Amino acid sequence: MTPSRPACDIEALADDAWLLRFGDTLDPALNAHVHALAARIRSRAPHWLRDLVPAFASLGVFFDPASSPDRVRVELEGIVESMEAVATTAGDRLVEIPVIYGGECGPDLESAAQELGMAAAQLAARHAAGEYTVAMIGFAPGFPYLSGLDPELALPRLATPRARVAAGSVAIGGAQTGIYPRESPGGWRILGRTPRVLFDPEQNPPTLLQPGDRVRFVAIDSAAVAQELA
Repeated sequence: MTPSRPACDIEALADDAWLLRFGDTLDPALNAHVHALAARIRSRAPHWLRDLVPAFASLGVFFDPASSPDRVRVELEGIVESMEAVATTAGDRLVEIPVIYGGECGPDLESAAQELGMAAAQLAARHAAGEYTVAMIGFAPGFPYLSGLDPELALPRLATPRARVAAGSVAIGGAQTGIYPRESPGGWRILGRTPRVLFDPEQNPPTLLQPGDRVRFVAIDSAAVAQELA
C-alpha cells in the first residue's frame, strides 16, 4: 500500500518564521517526511531562506524579515503540496561514535541492566548493536535525539535529574538515546561516554551530527581512549 502524504498545518512561529507541523508523535515516517521537506526547500535555495530547524514532526522555517510573510507562506504551501509521501529510509551519512560503556563513564549501566533483567555487558552490547537516526538536535547545542532504540531497552528518566552530566555522556531517556554534547544537568540514564566532541563553535558546521544522519555506537575501552588522546 502506498503511504499517504501527511497533512501539514502552517502556523506563525515568529515574525520571521513559519512552523510546518505534521503531527505530535514520535513517528519515524513523519520524521523522514520532515527531513525530506527540509532537503527539498534547501535544494531550491529561495532568496528569503535563513535557516531550517527540523524537529520530530515539524519544521521551523526562518526567513529574511524583509520578505513578505504571506508570500513565503504561499511558496511553502506550494512546496508542501508538491511533496509525495516519503518512505522511511536511512540517511546517506553514517557516523560511528566510540563509547566507553560502564564504570565511571557509565554510572547507570549496572542499575539499568538490572531493571531490564539483563547483564550489564548484554545491555551495552545491545545498545551498540543498533543503528540510530538523528531525529532532531535540541535541548542543548549539538544534543542529538536518536530514534531507533530497541524498544526492550527503553528506560524511564531518573526521578531526580543529576546536577552535572559529563560532556560526551551516552544515555537512554524513554524510548530514545542521546549524547550530552557538554557538561550540563540531565535526567537520562547514562550508559557510557564518548571522547568525540559533538559541539565546537569554531567548526563549520559546529555540530558533529546533523538531522537525518545515521549513527552507530562502537564499544571501546579506556586504554584505547588514552592512546587516541595521547
